[in-house]
Amino acid sequence: MFITEAGITKPSYRIGIDIGGTSVKCGLLDFDNNIVAQKAVPTNSPRPWQDLLKDIGNCVREMLAEKGLTLADCEKVGVGCPGTVDGERGFVPYSNNLVWKDVPVADALKEDLGLDVKVSNDANCAALGEVVAGAAKGCANAVMLTLGTGVGSGIVINGKIFEGGYAGGAELGHIMLEKDGLLCSCGRKGCIEAYASATALERDAKEAITIFKDSLMAKTDNLESKVVFDAVREGDFAAIGIVYNYILALGEGLADIINIFRPEKIIIGGGISRANDLILEPLSEVAKKNCFGGNESFTPVFVTATLGNDAGIIGAGNL
Repeated sequence: MFITEAGITKPSYRIGIDIGGTSVKCGLLDFDNNIVAQKAVPTNSPRPWQDLLKDIGNCVREMLAEKGLTLADCEKVGVGCPGTVDGERGFVPYSNNLVWKDVPVADALKEDLGLDVKVSNDANCAALGEVVAGAAKGCANAVMLTLGTGVGSGIVINGKIFEGGYAGGAELGHIMLEKDGLLCSCGRKGCIEAYASATALERDAKEAITIFKDSLMAKTDNLESKVVFDAVREGDFAAIGIVYNYILALGEGLADIINIFRPEKIIIGGGISRANDLILEPLSEVAKKNCFGGNESFTPVFVTATLGNDAGIIGAGNL
């Protein structure tokens, strides 16, 4: 607890919860956004949502007890959840990862923990975390793309998450990049995700080694994105071509995002971001060349996410 100037005692901690496909991470934040305690519980999906939320509540209590604290020491709870999230109601209409449909997350956890609960999409929480305590700290407006199995996104405007008018908005990975293009996981053709996810990069690498059989990439069965970027650093011709095309596609998509939001920073997260020495500068150049106004307009600074797995917890705790 801490004492205000008026002499009123107020709770001094917030709880951030990041629900993932494998585990749920619960963190305790102080008012400087430091994670002062953390505990995890297995997701064990699919199973009834009531069981998982009960486990989350117990995990929170155990985390606090280990720190010598109780729920009375906490101000509020924030939850980042994969899937389509109605942040206004704290409701999850649909989550493919968790096999959830119409789950009242905020109401259920509030009843269990006795604290106000806010819920948002996990990618939104990661973006907010980077804005309040990470790569975009000090910025009021930023956009984050998480380049992994898919392309997640989070938009922060005037310091707050922008979700759209209804659940399912702000999905920048599903902006169309090419009409009748490659099939996306969402069922539509030509989405950014179909060209700019780590999955897409790995797909292109597998196709390339059927032609360039002497490529360094052909020497491993585990053709993940790191292998592609390592091959680029070794001067591998096929890998350089794949990454060149990848940057062109993602850069074009980012130009559209800049035209719409004109943020102060573009944050790149996910596994692809580990190759920041190879992608950040060329991505910025492609986007700047193609966004409205070009060299005569403001273009955001491109940065890589710095908080790693803590971003979701910190962002959730700041909802």
